[in-house]
Amino acid sequence: EVQLVESGGGLVQPGGSLRLSCAASGFIDDDYAIGWFRQTPDKTREGLSSITPRNGITIYADSVKGRFTISSDNAKNTVDLQMNDLKPEDTAVYYCAAGAAFRRLGVLGPTWYKYWGQGIQVTVSA
Repeated sequence: EVQLVESGGGLVQPGGSLRLSCAASGFIDDDYAIGWFRQTPDKTREGLSSITPRNGITIYADSVKGRFTISSDNAKNTVDLQMNDLKPEDTAVYYCAAGAAFRRLGVLGPTWYKYWGQGIQVTVSA
């Protein structure tokens, strides 16, 4: 059974940084992508970034390019999202999700992702 567990959320001041981590387990091979999404209080779900660890293909949403960086540690089966210059509008519940591996281009549409973590709160406030 595939399991995804997020960690690293919390409260941060505007302009600050947080690093989220997604621990993945239960995959029978490395043919998968891990993405990060967030859901705001109005229930809008936004894809932020995703990576296929075995080939390094990544994708970023325009809203986070230059501020967020995704990375994977294949030995630990983790995918991290480094978030810098955080803004109050980044406040949301953040989820990691797993879907099929990218072959050429990344995908941020939520329907690509079959497995989802429980989510973790990130609050950006002074």
